[in-house]
Amino acid sequence: MLLADQGILLSAYFQADFFGKCIFIALFSLSVVCWVVLVHKTIATRKVQALGLAFERVFDKRRDQLLSLSLEEMPKSATMRRVHPFAQVFLSLKQKTLEILNKNHYFAEAEAQEVYLSRGDLELVESYVLTTISAETKSLEKNLFVLSTIVTLAPFLGLLGTVWGILLTFGQLQGGGTASSNTAIIGGLSTALATTVLGLVIAIPALIFHNYLRNAIKYFSTDMEDFLYRLLSTLELQYRKPKS
Repeated sequence: MLLADQGILLSAYFQADFFGKCIFIALFSLSVVCWVVLVHKTIATRKVQALGLAFERVFDKRRDQLLSLSLEEMPKSATMRRVHPFAQVFLSLKQKTLEILNKNHYFAEAEAQEVYLSRGDLELVESYVLTTISAETKSLEKNLFVLSTIVTLAPFLGLLGTVWGILLTFGQLQGGGTASSNTAIIGGLSTALATTVLGLVIAIPALIFHNYLRNAIKYFSTDMEDFLYRLLSTLELQYRKPKS
């Protein structure tokens, strides 16, 4: 069935005129770009989601030595080209917390005096890490606009092919009913129908996966925020000044 459909599309392509062939080529190119972006973003999103659960298990085991945890002890994926978003959240929190603790220790009255984190310190760490979460969310959404563009562009290209094919058909009908014109009429109708179908076949999966990926990234962004607040609550318990 699939081979037959491909044969129909190829037959319609070869029967089309030059402009019709350009529309077909544009649609085929959109289809290739759509599936490359779709597969890449889906695999990457599912990968960070799965690795995020591994991160949470590591931090649950090491919550008592939170600031001593290093990047080498965190879960890794050999196929990921960059640091995992959860690792970026933790590293940002660790960096800012150590910076504030060093500052508090510098201004402490005695060298041996234990330093603590105030509510203002924790709010400063929170706002700092939230910017990291925003940057990681934008990184996950990178190139996602391609799918939304294809969702809009593919049906319009299909509609352009439809209108062009109908124009060719009416033009040949006005010119008479010779054998060559009958071939041109068939070519115009096949261009009209095939480009419409091809535009919808490209746009429908792009729409479905665009919505899926947007929701998946939105939920993962919420997971990063939940992870941040778990870390902040652990820091507060460890570095809260006891009431005298």
